[in-house]
Amino acid sequence: MSFDNIAKYLAEKYPADFAKWLLMSEPQKVTVLKTELSIEPIRADSVIFLQTESRIIHIEFQTLTKSNPPVPLRMLDYYVRLKRQYRKPITQVVIFLQETDDVMAFTEEYADEATVHRYRVVRLWEQDSALFLDNPALLPLAPLTKTDSPSSLLSQVAQKIAKIPDRVERQNIGGCTEILAGLRFKKDLIRQFLQEEIMQESVIYQDIVQSTEFKFLYRLLNRRFGEIEPLLVQQIRDLSTQQLEALGEAFLDFDSVVDLETWLKGQADS
Repeated sequence: MSFDNIAKYLAEKYPADFAKWLLMSEPQKVTVLKTELSIEPIRADSVIFLQTESRIIHIEFQTLTKSNPPVPLRMLDYYVRLKRQYRKPITQVVIFLQETDDVMAFTEEYADEATVHRYRVVRLWEQDSALFLDNPALLPLAPLTKTDSPSSLLSQVAQKIAKIPDRVERQNIGGCTEILAGLRFKKDLIRQFLQEEIMQESVIYQDIVQSTEFKFLYRLLNRRFGEIEPLLVQQIRDLSTQQLEALGEAFLDFDSVVDLETWLKGQADS
């Protein structure tokens, strides 16, 4: 499960809110740019580029501090590519989601013999929670912000989610909140405050659970029966979350790939 991808989803869904937060101003128009850049294209799941009328905003979400290449070098690389392609001022922000004392979370520049490149770092655990509580787009990040009472903060977040009038938005914000809160809270405490049925109805939550179930089953099947044929892999990928859970139980009784094929055929016929 990628916490970074949840944060990216929120920034893509609510680009103007993230731009306003990070620029500390009200941008007139914000669009989401593709994350692939020319010149030996690179992609990163946790990266998002926003474009205002006069500026590019490059946001990098990080749960872990270690990466390859290291964060400072990656920020320099992106800066050069963005500058070459868009010829606009660029604001770069690395947002660290999980509290750490690793020096990388406190590093704001790349430096070598001839080059110094600076970027901005936001450590969520140092951010005032009030800003995040008052904006549904930022609400899922609120459990990770500064507080003297984490459980009280989680309670406040739950109350704010319950007041979101649109049902679909409430479900998706709730689903994102539950996942990100897992970086700081135990699951039992999260479930005390967040209504499980709302989380489970969230489209983004279902997508992540389904993806996680598929990857786990795929590893088990390959380990037991060897490389699975692409057609069977696709049939498994198309299963619902409930069917994937059922397959996980049925798998224990399989003796060969033939048993898997028979089970999948039964699901298609039902």
